[in-house]
Amino acid sequence: MNIRVVSAIALLCLVWGSLWGLVKHSLQVFPPFLFISTRLILAALTLMVVQRVLKKSILPKQAEWKPLIILSLLICLGFYATQTFAMQFVDSGLSAVLVFTMPIFIGVLAHYFLNERLNSQKGIGLILGTLGLIAILWPQLQHIHMNTSLLGQILLIGSGFFWALSTVFIKKNFATYDKIKLTIWQLLLGGAVIFVCALAFEPVDVQVWLNPLNESALFYIAVIGTGFAFVLWNWIVSQVDTFIASISIMCIPILSLLFGSLIWHEPLTLNILIGAAFICLGIVMSSLKVKKPKSHLAYSGNQQH
Repeated sequence: MNIRVVSAIALLCLVWGSLWGLVKHSLQVFPPFLFISTRLILAALTLMVVQRVLKKSILPKQAEWKPLIILSLLICLGFYATQTFAMQFVDSGLSAVLVFTMPIFIGVLAHYFLNERLNSQKGIGLILGTLGLIAILWPQLQHIHMNTSLLGQILLIGSGFFWALSTVFIKKNFATYDKIKLTIWQLLLGGAVIFVCALAFEPVDVQVWLNPLNESALFYIAVIGTGFAFVLWNWIVSQVDTFIASISIMCIPILSLLFGSLIWHEPLTLNILIGAAFICLGIVMSSLKVKKPKSHLAYSGNQQH
């Protein structure tokens, strides 16, 4: 990877690593689906302004609407809405670990849809990642009964799957597409659908939305943590192998666990630490490039007698 890609990955890790606790805190203030839809729409509108300043086109061509709608449903409903609902019941650090099982799903999906071969090394990584999931979920698995915490954890893993699916879809259909324009419509279309549904079912407390502190948090989450960050992510995916792109941001759940513990006083239990270690070990194992040893063949003609 060149220096531009490495710098983009480092910046993305810093932004998204700091985001999870802030989102968790915001969900205690805002209604969940009004929050997520406002976040997506605000991010998209901000990027529209940027696109206009850059004097680039905003509206997609007629043939582009269908894949953009599919992508928006995958990212907004499958990933963001599922994740936001689930985070009401799961700590922010643990939420990040479960969502960032995304590379495990990408390893399988890219094998079948992008011709990025799932070799034995990646297979070992997937096994380690699965063991990490089992470790995190072990307290619930010992006494299986449906509760909000277990449901939240399952939905977070599901959101990781939808993120992986949308990433593969982008790589396959939008590899050379304008990344700001792509991000605008992937956020705006699904965000508008969620917003209409949220208005019908969730209360609107004007005082909450006009609070300067709440507005500041929402602005950072929407403009920096969603709009800017997803433009960066879409660009990274277009530059390198999807699996490499996904594993390169695996320090994010570790940062989230640390921020969650230090700032938001979330407990770090032993099974969470073990599970996070296994998941990260699996991702690292999958990404390492092992050099094959050179074979030295002795030919009888070259031997001295």
